[in-house]
Amino acid sequence: MSKLPSIKPLENVSLVDKVEARLLKFIKENNLKAGDSVPKEMEFAESLGVSRTVVREAFLRLRTLGIIESKKHRGMIITNPDIMNNFERMLDPVLLGSDTLKNLFELRLILEMGMADFLFQHKTEKDMQELEEIVTLEEETSYNKNAFSLDKEIAFHGKLYEMSKNDILKKFQDLLLPVFEYVHLNDPNLNDYEYSSGQFVTHRMLMDNLKVGTPDTFRVAMHRHLEPHFDKIFNKKIK
Repeated sequence: MSKLPSIKPLENVSLVDKVEARLLKFIKENNLKAGDSVPKEMEFAESLGVSRTVVREAFLRLRTLGIIESKKHRGMIITNPDIMNNFERMLDPVLLGSDTLKNLFELRLILEMGMADFLFQHKTEKDMQELEEIVTLEEETSYNKNAFSLDKEIAFHGKLYEMSKNDILKKFQDLLLPVFEYVHLNDPNLNDYEYSSGQFVTHRMLMDNLKVGTPDTFRVAMHRHLEPHFDKIFNKKIK
């Protein structure tokens, strides 16, 4: 059997992770796209100079990542991976270290501050009506407007992410909210925080700003809404 072009054999190496790296390199160098067929395990094994078992395990890793999949009558083909799938599997606050949780927490804040222009560009009358319904329901069922509530955060901020018209951004919102809650619950002083403006910027205030304001005024309002979290990160006023 002839060896595949543009792929060099491994020298005295049989580690699956290195085979996986070579397979990924082969895909890139040959500019394979979603729907393209991948050479068979035996062809890779022959070209790399390793056992078929090692190649099969490397293929399994790529399947787990969603890079390839098995199709009847076609064998392995390249797929368009769901980049959020594996991220979602790992995103359990109980399993993550404190540094990772801190970085994910900061990522949530970055996303919140960066979506203003997209909201003003894509908002519709229907969106604003739905946001009004979410805020009204929240006000009718809230006893402490300063208290963090995961379900209310999901409803309001999830709608904002949906309005951005970015599917990946919406998925990040769903994934990062548990981390946001986890960090919040470990900071009991947040509910007693004294805001620099003298008041907590509520979801209704954010909604009203989205109705008549600008991306710049909305960013200011969002920053004030999230002020205690920024203070914890930058000023360490909250212990």
